[in-house]
Amino acid sequence: MNFDIKDRSLAEKGKLRIEWAAQDMPVLKQIKARFEKEQPLKGQRIAACLHVTTETASLMETLKAGGAEVVLCASNPLSTQDDVASSLVVNSGISVHAIKGEDNNTYYKHINSALDLKPTITMDDGADLVSTILKDRHDLIPTLIGGTEETTTGVIRLRSMANDGVLKFPVIAVNDAQTKHFFDNRYGTGQSTIDGIIRATNRLLAGSTFVIAGYGWCGRGLAMRAEGEGAKVVVTEIDPLKAIEAVMDGYTVLPMNEAVKDGDIFCTVTGNKDVVRREHFEAMKSGAIVCNSGHFNVEIALEELAKISTKRRHVREFVEEFTLKNGNVVNILGDGRLINLAAAEGHPSCVMDMSFANQSLSAEHLAKNYKSLDKKVYSVPEAIDRKIAELKLAAMKVDIDKLTPEQEKYLSSWQEGT
Repeated sequence: MNFDIKDRSLAEKGKLRIEWAAQDMPVLKQIKARFEKEQPLKGQRIAACLHVTTETASLMETLKAGGAEVVLCASNPLSTQDDVASSLVVNSGISVHAIKGEDNNTYYKHINSALDLKPTITMDDGADLVSTILKDRHDLIPTLIGGTEETTTGVIRLRSMANDGVLKFPVIAVNDAQTKHFFDNRYGTGQSTIDGIIRATNRLLAGSTFVIAGYGWCGRGLAMRAEGEGAKVVVTEIDPLKAIEAVMDGYTVLPMNEAVKDGDIFCTVTGNKDVVRREHFEAMKSGAIVCNSGHFNVEIALEELAKISTKRRHVREFVEEFTLKNGNVVNILGDGRLINLAAAEGHPSCVMDMSFANQSLSAEHLAKNYKSLDKKVYSVPEAIDRKIAELKLAAMKVDIDKLTPEQEKYLSSWQEGT
């Protein structure tokens, strides 16, 4: 088995952590049990570029149980949990190419190592597998039946590929499933981002001014949790509809060049680039903390910050202090990468249970239906989305009402009225 991990001796620690997370992933557990019996992925080769965490380990084991040959690489240089990577190799027999803190060259070497499997299905978190295939690995296209995409940023990139006519196989946008973005992006990102900031800084959020760039599902969740910690929340937005929503939810909405004057902590969750840049750094209060919980670190203009700084040093793990030419200090967390995975453990397993249920069932859908799919981005079928919600409610022991025959007839007809 081909792999590249930090240390095989970490396998037992990783195994225990994987088992702990799996206890709170009942939907994926049910899917795995069915997969073992039915083998819907038999003959498929799946290359996955995802955050190498305890929850991802359960997904990989589920795909393998379904008959697939699986290889995993990291979707972010700082998100790998080395003990999990070790356990997957040693205890699960799954090929992993991921080391926490790997440099850019190693990151792409690992992506290409995963693609050497000659996958029939790709599984992405940010679309790096697909973009690498389209740029450098055209030889893999003939055997690919489709892919899945986990995150908002990746879906944006894939839709751009489809619009440009360069996407060569169907991709299911797992991120767009209601059981994914309603819960993963809102509750998962909200809690785990706060967790990462506190672990990195040990700062009190109560009484601080917490500036959130972007009020999509991730921004909403982060705002809820920051407010719950007692912070004054300020939102910056470019979308008038989302800005109105933030105002109606009780938050202050300002342009970034105004928000920087009073902000203590800044977090970007936009999926765009240069959201916090030179003029913003220069206007910040000394001691401001800046981090990112969007997929790529391009949201913070780190090169511009370096150019206007006279000194930089690491003052804590995951905290780099930049001294600006005006004498002020700006602190960057986790090299501007996903702070919830760089300094913490990512989303809670309860949330990832639904996200990875979507991944596994979408892979099954591709295996069964790829011949009828076009080369474009698809939403997760509604039947899959609803089934996952039903399984999650059952696991939580929550019952809901069912329509009576009369109600079903009423909703499907037009004759009755006032």
